Amino acid sequence: MTPDATSTGLPASGVRAWPRPAALLVVAMTTAVVQPSVLLGVPFLVLGFALGVGRWGVVAAAALAMAVVVGGGVRDGLWYVERGWALLAGGWFAALTLRRPSAPFSGRALGAVAGAAGAVALLLAARAGAWSALEWAVEDRMGRGLSTAMEALRVIRGGDAVPPALVAAVYETVQMQAKVFPALMGISTMAALGVAWWLYVRLSSGSQQGLGPLREFRFNDHLVWVFILGFVLLVVSWGGALGRVGANAVVFMGALYAVRGAAVIMFLSGGLSLAGYALLAFGLLFLPPLVLTGAMVIGIGDTWLDVRGRAQAKSA
Repeated sequence: MTPDATSTGLPASGVRAWPRPAALLVVAMTTAVVQPSVLLGVPFLVLGFALGVGRWGVVAAAALAMAVVVGGGVRDGLWYVERGWALLAGGWFAALTLRRPSAPFSGRALGAVAGAAGAVALLLAARAGAWSALEWAVEDRMGRGLSTAMEALRVIRGGDAVPPALVAAVYETVQMQAKVFPALMGISTMAALGVAWWLYVRLSSGSQQGLGPLREFRFNDHLVWVFILGFVLLVVSWGGALGRVGANAVVFMGALYAVRGAAVIMFLSGGLSLAGYALLAFGLLFLPPLVLTGAMVIGIGDTWLDVRGRAQAKSA
């Protein structure tokens, strides 16, 4: 089964859509707890196996993905964990694509992450101490990454010591990321699935429409209760195990709602101009909490207001 423009649920067009996977690739690389190349390579291989190779471009890309997935890195416990997770997510995504090929990408990707998370939760629950070992492995990798970054910064500064305030700020950020690494894993996995799917559709059928426009991004409205429940757990059990579960739910769903808010803005504005993109980049660089929180609020509000649906109904 080789997808074409129809099987993606999108019309064929000559519009260049490469900025969409490019943006997702940036998200995958900046939020990945594990190697983003693995999150991209394994699902691409699964898609090729499940949906068919089709053209030689897919074969070449699959060979490259296989080299990346099999080689590189120290084969410690996390080496196997990250590949197992990517295999689960890719498998779920391929299965959902076979079941509902015309379904929006967001729904299939969310289902894949949820299915993989459920399988991992069962595996961790069945083995005592597995969660603690996984948590330690992730924090250890983050710590080693921090040490490497600090050493690189020291070299850039000509051998001068890195300011203690900067070290403390970066260390605090890493600690915060370690507490919500499941949410970051989910975000990076969804982004990587988007890149893998776009590449597969592009190489197998020549279509650039594997991913829909940002303005059309949406997901099941009932998922707002996941965000609300997570927020309640975060407030009620701050610092506890349930609070950590809540924090991960808030981070993951908050990221999705921020993207949904951006989709609403893009829909209402008809797209951003060059100046608009420059302003957005400035905001994300210097005021990321403000920009992301604003977009998240708009996205959550769209759950009840359905701004795009109402606008389309009025114009019909």
